[in-house]
Amino acid sequence: MTKRIRAKHKIDRRLGENIWGRPKSPLNKRESRPGQHGERRVSKTSDFGQQLKAKQKLKGYYGSISERQFIKVYKEAARLKGSTSEHLIGLLERRLDAVVYRAKFVPTVFAARQFVSHGHVTVNGRRVTVPSFRCRIGDVIEVKEKARQLPLVLEAIKSSERDVPDYVDTDHNKMTAKLSRIPALSDVPYPVTMEPNLVVEFYSR
Repeated sequence: MTKRIRAKHKIDRRLGENIWGRPKSPLNKRESRPGQHGERRVSKTSDFGQQLKAKQKLKGYYGSISERQFIKVYKEAARLKGSTSEHLIGLLERRLDAVVYRAKFVPTVFAARQFVSHGHVTVNGRRVTVPSFRCRIGDVIEVKEKARQLPLVLEAIKSSERDVPDYVDTDHNKMTAKLSRIPALSDVPYPVTMEPNLVVEFYSR
């Protein structure tokens, strides 16, 4: 088991939820928290605790992006007119690694980050190696020819674990994807309930 997979499982166990909906999550067999005292009764969580968990869950879902990056996205969402929580989700879904994951070019969001970093993806014909690159509506994301036969790519395409959401137009024959619109919270296929409103409350304290 790789270090990255262990880290992913640790996030699931710590938060007490299978946040990616993966069939190999340890929570599918044991729902308790990590450690020898994981099965002890847990006291009621405070408002702050609920807000913190919501933040950790959303941040963890997108590959455990750094706190610095996450705060930057939040501040940008807060500057936009309208619902900050909806803008937060929209900005996170516009990350290049998120679009690559949604398009099912790779099996996990962690793999998406590495896939982009290794230069396997182009945006509008230009090689991009920054996972946090912000995609715009209409941008064409394409998997480079040499990477199309990689085992993890073939595995992801054939997987029935999840579907491509309707806001990402994907052609697996040409290995291209396009962000057709900015999704709302209700459009994003999270396996668990995400509460960006609590994240906003956390940072607004």
